[in-house]
Amino acid sequence: MAAVWYIAVAFPCSVGAIVLAVLHIYRHLLNYTEPTYQRFIVRMIFMVPVYAVMSFLSLVLPNQSIYFDSIREVYDAWVIYNFLSLCLAWVGGPGAVVSNLTGRVLKPSWFLMTCCFPAIPLDGRFIRRCKQGALQFVILKPILVVITFILYAKGKYTSGDFSVNQTYLYITIIYTVSYSVALYSLALFYVACRDLLRPFNPVPKFVMIKSVVFMTYWQGVLVFLAAKSKLIKSADEAADLQNLALCIEMLAAAVGLVIAFPYKEYAGANIGHSGGGFRGNLAHALKFNDFYHDTVHQFAPTYHDYVLYNNGADNGANDGTKYRSRTFVPTGPEMDNARKNKNDLLDEIQLSSLPKSGVFLDVIEKICCISADVLQKCVIILFCILVQY
Repeated sequence: MAAVWYIAVAFPCSVGAIVLAVLHIYRHLLNYTEPTYQRFIVRMIFMVPVYAVMSFLSLVLPNQSIYFDSIREVYDAWVIYNFLSLCLAWVGGPGAVVSNLTGRVLKPSWFLMTCCFPAIPLDGRFIRRCKQGALQFVILKPILVVITFILYAKGKYTSGDFSVNQTYLYITIIYTVSYSVALYSLALFYVACRDLLRPFNPVPKFVMIKSVVFMTYWQGVLVFLAAKSKLIKSADEAADLQNLALCIEMLAAAVGLVIAFPYKEYAGANIGHSGGGFRGNLAHALKFNDFYHDTVHQFAPTYHDYVLYNNGADNGANDGTKYRSRTFVPTGPEMDNARKNKNDLLDEIQLSSLPKSGVFLDVIEKICCISADVLQKCVIILFCILVQY
């Protein structure tokens, strides 16, 4: 167990952060008038209780900290993906971006590290690459976690040990590359679409999310490097210091998220209100159908042509392409609602090279849906208990 004063400081900070975040989520769900936006916002606010709980448990149970740290790091990837999806939803989806930025390019820049490359056209391919950059991190991180657990069980992995004989160094390098690609994709998208995003005041939101994710990761790396160089006595003390810092920082992050994503922006509106009540709204926010279909849409070979959407506007009448304002492929009730809404009709592009998903993908989809439903119900029950007490 960490030093008593570490726990004495971390406990009230963690409790304060969790209470503030839960209340923030609760208010968003009570004013769930923009489900397309607030789904992503609620997921990002959940970052605070996840980080706070996992960091505090790592202080109290240091021998099991590898499991708690892994959960926290997986959520890093989930936050980046959801913030990019939120930005796309704000601007009306990929189709709206391409429609508004047709003919424009991202010029070579030293700041963006694109100086050695030709100008990047701001088209559907650019948007798809940005989504792939975020999604690869969400997919790769759980895989790295499983590998880490296996190596840890075999004594080949020790947190903070940068020795070439331990796999921590190699896992950290792979993780850093994947993590950097995700953040870089997010930065490129923001720079390309900052004019479209301006009405949504994205700067404080972008700074808030990126600083939390960026600082928590590199803070941990620097702390362990300090232990390696003997500026901190040991890797265990470095880990305790990192977890203590995160507990304190999550209290500040909870306050920052309240300011960056105020629920009052959606209070009193009656646009797209689901009418599902608190539990129905929470269930909608925690459904992972959009992530699964987004992943298939971006990476599966059958989806190699990028489909764009817009608000039912017949912008692509000449080339057979139509647009719609969603950042994810709707399923179930959402698809039914989309078909019934005359102003929000979904027209799919017919591609000769677009076969059905096949038995394998059907099995994977069922497994993903079952797992998502079980996880969703568990989170809803826990959250309702927190709100009640």
